[in-house]
Amino acid sequence: MSIGNSPEDERPFPDESQEARPTVGRALQQARIAAGLTVDDVSSATRVRMAIVHAIERDDFAPCGGAVYARGHIRTLARAVHLDPEPLIAQYDAEHGGRPAPTPAAPLFEAERIRPERRGPNWTAAMVAAIVVVIGFVGFTAFKGGDGSGDAKSPVAEGTKPATVKSASPTPRRLKPAEPTGEPSDSAIAAAPQDKVTVQVSAPNGRSWISAKDHNGRMLFDGLLKKGQSKTFQDSAKINLILGDAGAIELYVNGKKIEDTFRPGAVERLTYTKGDPVAG
Repeated sequence: MSIGNSPEDERPFPDESQEARPTVGRALQQARIAAGLTVDDVSSATRVRMAIVHAIERDDFAPCGGAVYARGHIRTLARAVHLDPEPLIAQYDAEHGGRPAPTPAAPLFEAERIRPERRGPNWTAAMVAAIVVVIGFVGFTAFKGGDGSGDAKSPVAEGTKPATVKSASPTPRRLKPAEPTGEPSDSAIAAAPQDKVTVQVSAPNGRSWISAKDHNGRMLFDGLLKKGQSKTFQDSAKINLILGDAGAIELYVNGKKIEDTFRPGAVERLTYTKGDPVAG
């Protein structure tokens, strides 16, 4: 009979740090709840379907369609709930057989890549330029005809030659369209109708994702507001707003600036009606 440790005593101690660390899905869910966001909010902000968001928070990555797509979704959702995506990606790779080989499909899920908006030709400037040309031509023709009739009636002295005057053709001026500014004009603020609620959202200090709905819940805008851009929304009763980075936003409600100080990076849910802002 030997004296020594039993086999149970020789078992390795469990790694408490591994047990305490939440899973990838659980970490995303906890961060979303801490940020005060619903699954619908995250889905609207990231364009990831609600069913996939629910599945990822349950650590079910099968609906993603593969490891490359799963990593892209994890990165997008982490940024939406203000988490560093790299530790979560590393944890996912460790639990699912390592980092997959890069494929061209991965950039499709980069949240910060935004397609530039296509802008059509500026027909207003073209029409103004055409009108200026027509008015200049008509005026020049009338002026030239008036001078010709006067010269025909006035006698020409003998021995002198009438002077030949070259008239320069009018050169049309090209009108440069005004540069868009993020600040609302005084006329736009003064023209805010009294029977509606008018909300202008500007981003003078940086970019921010915003969502705007009317009193029926219909989506008026859902996307990224770049630095220097602004959007104006109107409704007969109320406007519901969600600001992804409220610190970068300035608000004008019914022609008056909202003086609330929003923290950078804070998510704000706001509702404004025809009587806002209320004094005091």
